[in-house]
Formats: sequence, C-alpha cells, structure tokens
Amino acid sequence: MQITDEAIKQLAAGLAIGLGALGPGIGIGLLAMGAMQAIGRNPDAAPQIQTNMILGIAFAEAIAIYALVVALLLKFV
Repeated sequence: MQITDEAIKQLAAGLAIGLGALGPGIGIGLLAMGAMQAIGRNPDAAPQIQTNMILGIAFAEAIAIYALVVALLLKFV
C-alpha cells in the first residue's frame, strides 16, 4: 500500500475538523452546565445569564468554524 499526497491531505482534513471541534464542543457543554447551575441557584438572574451564555456559545462556535475552514482548505487546495 502506497501513501499518497492525497491520502495525507484527507487525513489532515479529518484531523483538523475532528480535533478542532472537540474543544469547542467540550467548552459549550461546560458553559451550558455552568449557566444551568447558576440559573438553578438564582432564577431571577436567568435573562442576564442566558444572554451571556449565548454570547459565550457564539464565541466557542467561531473556533469550530475556523477549524472547518482549515479542513476545507486542506481538502480542496
């Protein structure tokens, strides 16, 4: 079996999106867990906590989008 440049590019693209989505996935889970705990302790602050949670999720998701862009570049360029 011969390892070609195309095979290495495919492997790199898979690793880029796989590892690049792992961190934001864990981060979003921890962020949601913390927000739910905070709302459970102080339900009156739920709107402010929810706003900050959504903002944090958006920033974490941006990192995953960067990983997707890198994976697509590796695959098609």
